[in-house]
Amino acid sequence: MSIAPSASALHRPIGIFDAGIGSYAIVELVRRHYPRQDIIYFADRASFPYGSRTPGELAASVGAAIERLAGLGAQAVVLASNAPSVMVLDTIRAAMPVPVLGIYPPIADALAQSRSGHIAVLGVQSLIGSPEIRTYISREAQSVLQASAAPASPPATATATGSAAPAGRPADSIGPVTLVNASSLVAHVEDGRFLSAPEATQLAVTDFMRQLRQDLPLLDTCTLSSTHLPWLRHYFEAAAPDMLFLDPAQALLPLLQPHVSTGSGKVLCLASATPAYPLDGLRQMLRLLGVDIEPFAV
Repeated sequence: MSIAPSASALHRPIGIFDAGIGSYAIVELVRRHYPRQDIIYFADRASFPYGSRTPGELAASVGAAIERLAGLGAQAVVLASNAPSVMVLDTIRAAMPVPVLGIYPPIADALAQSRSGHIAVLGVQSLIGSPEIRTYISREAQSVLQASAAPASPPATATATGSAAPAGRPADSIGPVTLVNASSLVAHVEDGRFLSAPEATQLAVTDFMRQLRQDLPLLDTCTLSSTHLPWLRHYFEAAAPDMLFLDPAQALLPLLQPHVSTGSGKVLCLASATPAYPLDGLRQMLRLLGVDIEPFAV
């Protein structure tokens, strides 16, 4: 079955993509709120993981994906990944043929909801090691502190450490915000273990949170700042039921509204693949999730 006729049947679709299954959670969110919106969902598994990419590699990868979706008729595109949204989207956005929306760590919401005033951003290594996330957090944290007229904290500034942080261990702190490498947990999602091996996944998440709480005893709020991580939310909540875990995707909805149209609610699923992350693996995960969508290879 060819892709073009299916794409041409869509009415002013919105494109949604990242490097795999993570972005399907964004597809579901959009479908719930805008049930008649047509969508082109692109799981770019050949680019997985974004967490190991340099800024130049990310810019090339996401730029190509955006242009592919625009070429298929997408009226706007959601870059459903925190790392490239923070690291490269501002750089490439002006050159893109359609409006592009990103997903960002909800720093302001997390600080507003935290009881202790100590939060963590859980993300992939490329994100937490980047200078761009430090600039973003500094800006967001300072705006919250100023708005609340709270007692002054140390200036929210930091520089990159230059070395990879071990999974589950704090990489750096920017004022009240700590960056944490959660790349090992992202892998549990993309290879399907969160569905096929729930006990092993729970053990991994529980160990991760135990180490994190040992390192950060005042921590009470985490942002799940990879679009893969919200798939593990119930595992996180089982591991730390007294903590708050925030999904960055919620902030997307009001920004997306101007681009919404009335179609028939169709979803076209496209996917790239590698031997390590084959098309059949994505197909099986969609079936385990109860999703009746057939991915097309690109």
